[in-house]
Amino acid sequence: MTDMIEVLLVEDDPGDVLMTEEAFADYKVANQLTVVADGESAMAYLRKEGEYADAPTPDLVLLDLNLPRMDGREVLGELKADPELRRIPVVVLTTSDAEEDILRSYNLHANAYVTKPVDFERFIEVVRKIDDFFVSVVRLPSR
Repeated sequence: MTDMIEVLLVEDDPGDVLMTEEAFADYKVANQLTVVADGESAMAYLRKEGEYADAPTPDLVLLDLNLPRMDGREVLGELKADPELRRIPVVVLTTSDAEEDILRSYNLHANAYVTKPVDFERFIEVVRKIDDFFVSVVRLPSR
């Protein structure tokens, strides 16, 4: 039996949040999925500030690039610059397939870059594969 992992989804699109929750809901591993809708909330969550003081440290971050208040590129840059947070794997999960976004994300030390499929079934399949990879294949650092 695989350990449950804590996943932080940073996503402002309610439809994409719903599809990601759907992908996690009835899948074989009951991982804990927490959702925040903007970059500032993501950083507060990761730093355990304010309302997130008791938040668990996520084992994986699924990060959209196009976010209000602080975009995903800024979140990625701050997260990877922080010695306490940089070891958390970050998968950029975004609609952008622009080469500059891909390059910039990897330059900011994203662990993977995945373009969101627009098709519902394909989206769920992609999220499950990410989940499966980080639960079954990858060895994550202990919290």
